[in-house]
Amino acid sequence: MPEKTIREAIIEAMAEEMRRDPNVILIGEDVGKFGGAMGASKGLFDEFGEGRVIDTPISEAAIIGSGLGMALTGQRPIAELMFVDFSGVCMDQILNQVAKVRYMLGGQAKVPLIIRASCGGGKGYAAQHSQSLEAWFTHVPGLKVVMPATARDAKGLLKSAIRDDNPVMFLEHKLLYNNKGEVPGPEPDFLIPLGKAEIKREGTDITIASHSRQLLHSLEAAAELAKKGIEAEVIDMRTLRPMDFGTIQASVEKTNRFVYVEEGYPQCGIAAEVVARVAEKCFESLDMPPIRISARDTPIPFARVLENETLPSVRRIV
Repeated sequence: MPEKTIREAIIEAMAEEMRRDPNVILIGEDVGKFGGAMGASKGLFDEFGEGRVIDTPISEAAIIGSGLGMALTGQRPIAELMFVDFSGVCMDQILNQVAKVRYMLGGQAKVPLIIRASCGGGKGYAAQHSQSLEAWFTHVPGLKVVMPATARDAKGLLKSAIRDDNPVMFLEHKLLYNNKGEVPGPEPDFLIPLGKAEIKREGTDITIASHSRQLLHSLEAAAELAKKGIEAEVIDMRTLRPMDFGTIQASVEKTNRFVYVEEGYPQCGIAAEVVARVAEKCFESLDMPPIRISARDTPIPFARVLENETLPSVRRIV
């Protein structure tokens, strides 16, 4: 099985779906000849042309509004926002239009819209370009939220998201684009279903669940814990809405201890939600209170030493 970067896996997923379905269209700032701000659309303009890989004005509201209109009229647009931080500019479109139109029309319309955005810290981009805001979107009925950690998952989940008839927030950590992994393909029918977590490491002593880049830190921490005789089970949520809590519950009933690791903020975050569910559903199985490890409750600093201290790390998890 060939090794590819997450960036290459994302490009391959979009290319395969664009070849399969002429209604799949990519829109966003600099997604055309430039190949995207993060290089995650390189080569698509050359193959599919300006009619299907469309550069937009610098207006997130226009990008998402156009994507919604395309989706409602039979196309399957992929709308790219450079940074998830900029989703605040188009939050009305996402929150009040994209997420609710199908419900408000009684299911008569479909909204097969993918909103791709880079997220996360670690590159010294400072407070306005380094946030992990996935919890915002998981709060909204009508949206699905996906955050892959590996190249294989990025490809399989993105292909499934493109084929879904509901809007999907597909969030990509900017520090993962160059990470490599085995990826099936070219394989048009390689799909990973949305809403299904995966156990990335078997263990018996404690359950560590996570998503996106912190999944990799969790796996490294599990390896360190193993040297101390502690076998951690590590779960990659992959999809945050709908959430596969069943996989977590089964693991906690086996290990009797639970930790969630995320890069988002602690208050009302993904970790807070999952820890609350564990406390509600798995109370009798717990030998200790469930723990959450999040970014510090502060804007992400520009200074690299402060940024590294703000974000979760292998050391903090251990």
